[in-house]
Amino acid sequence: MSEKQYKYVIYEKKGHIARIVFNNPERRNAMSAQMLSELKECLLDSQADSEIRVIILTGAGDKAFSSGQDFALPFEGVGTSVGTYNYLRNVCYESHRLMERMEKPIIAAVNGYCYAGGLEYALACDFIVASENAMFGITEVGLGILPGSGGIVRFARAMPVRKAKELLLTAGRISAREALEIGLVNKVVPFAELEKTVMEIAEKIAVESPVAVRMAKMVFNNCLEIADIDAALALERSAGSLVAGTEDALEGPVAFMQKRPPVWKAK
Repeated sequence: MSEKQYKYVIYEKKGHIARIVFNNPERRNAMSAQMLSELKECLLDSQADSEIRVIILTGAGDKAFSSGQDFALPFEGVGTSVGTYNYLRNVCYESHRLMERMEKPIIAAVNGYCYAGGLEYALACDFIVASENAMFGITEVGLGILPGSGGIVRFARAMPVRKAKELLLTAGRISAREALEIGLVNKVVPFAELEKTVMEIAEKIAVESPVAVRMAKMVFNNCLEIADIDAALALERSAGSLVAGTEDALEGPVAFMQKRPPVWKAK
């Protein structure tokens, strides 16, 4: 396993799985400009590393995934409150879109508070697995601001509309169990089992064909943004044709017939 320690982020790679950790537990993993810059660097490295097939995003400690912006550093490197807001939102927007457009699935392992900007990052992941002590909230309105980097848009698409609107306008907070009931998260487990559960999911993905997984994610996420069903179906057919011509697509059926694990070439 390789590990790189930044000031506010831990970056680990083991086999086909990368793990990115918000690492400011004393401040409930609150986000500063430096943390977000370090996070983006890790995401770009994961994307470029051909050995990495799945990414896990989590927070250090048992108190928080991330509680959102670190208001103890309101003017870090940008000068004014408006400048801070715009700078942080632009960095977040770029990272969120990178996460969604990235070929590799990203799993959020949420422990403790997942509020505001922290929830925005979780929403940009492909799955969310939460510990029983997790709490979720899109809380910016309670601070007199707005999410600004996609939080409202993704929140509205992640659950029933009226519930999303209620939580947004009241700066409401919900438990992990409530989040599971409305479809915001995929699974809720005891805190002691969170890491093991997420690793099991990551390992299941990592043994599948990298070509098929990345194309499936691409088609799925793009179809969410395509209003016309015929255009979405055309994208799926095109992607299917591309995958059908790969070595992995030849290997899969042969391995199935021979009752053996497939040996993927990732091409």
